[in-house]
Amino acid sequence: MQPGALSQPAVVAATPWSLRIAASALSRYTLSEARWHYTDGLLFKGIFQLWHLTGDDRYWQNLVAYVDRFVDASGGIRSYTLEEYNIDQINPGKLLFPLYRVTGEERYRRAIWLLREQLRSHPRTHEGGFWHKKIYPYQMWLDGIYMGAPFYAEFAAAFDEPAAFDDLAFQIIALEKHTREPHTGLLYHAWDESRQMPWANPATGCSPHFWGRAIGWYVMAINDVLDFFPPQHPVRSELIAILERALSAVARLQDKATGLWWQVLDQGDRPGNYLEASGTSMFIYAIARGVRNGYLDSGWLPVAVRGFNGLLNHLVTLDDEGRIDLHGICSTAGLGGNPYRDGSFEYYVGEPVITNNLHGVGAFLNAAIELESALTSNTGV
Repeated sequence: MQPGALSQPAVVAATPWSLRIAASALSRYTLSEARWHYTDGLLFKGIFQLWHLTGDDRYWQNLVAYVDRFVDASGGIRSYTLEEYNIDQINPGKLLFPLYRVTGEERYRRAIWLLREQLRSHPRTHEGGFWHKKIYPYQMWLDGIYMGAPFYAEFAAAFDEPAAFDDLAFQIIALEKHTREPHTGLLYHAWDESRQMPWANPATGCSPHFWGRAIGWYVMAINDVLDFFPPQHPVRSELIAILERALSAVARLQDKATGLWWQVLDQGDRPGNYLEASGTSMFIYAIARGVRNGYLDSGWLPVAVRGFNGLLNHLVTLDDEGRIDLHGICSTAGLGGNPYRDGSFEYYVGEPVITNNLHGVGAFLNAAIELESALTSNTGV
């Protein structure tokens, strides 16, 4: 084990993939290098789910160790600055809810409310959509729905703020309205209300390509939001319809030979494109969770199974210690900034492709958990 790595439950050959992925990830995770970051939040969401499913206290201990590295005695969050208005920084806050429920410690509640305060004053487009970041004015990105909406939904449910459901539903619906390409049903990575970004289409404000992981964040988020959305809310059915529309467009582009999805989804035959692990994992998660919760019918499960088998057959190897290595992960991708990211095909396929990045490992863990759960409850599939 690396110095400072978190402890992990022992696994054996017959152990489910979810437990094997978690053990591998935790053995490599160095707490001294942890960040209050959306990818750490993604990983530890899976760790929390495994604790919930297995009762293995070591998962809980690892979750607490991560959160307590940042949340101080007064409920402040080390390295977090509200005034940056970076919606990515909301995502790890989802981990605060189970810690507050289980321990009742006031500092966790205060940290939750601190993040809620960011959303109260977070800058918005003229119609009310959250900017992705203060440094990206008037821009909504698909990624941002995952970063902010599930936390917002759980807060609304936990602290009885029903009006928040209207607001967060608007965020999801508005982004589909602005980014959906009507012929394919695919969603562009981002939308610039101001049309000021060089990457923005002058007529639509959309970025130029369909990036797999961006759509993956979005469809995962809808599933997670629905966990807390009131059953009788008038737009709940619309959120489910958006989920199915987006996944239907994605499913049509699943690579027939491997079961995986491409980095730039609709250009699999273009030189330089590659089959990418994190987006594939996110689509598996969204489909499996959608089936498990009844948002999609069980006929969707074979799509998720093909995707997961594709990861195992084409992008997973074992190291000398028997730990899982996940390959083919886009390291990061965005728009604008300095140096400028223009959203071109060449940009998306030119970003580094690496092994065991948390974007991929966290999504892979969560996908395995959801697929195993969905298959257990749909044994006829």
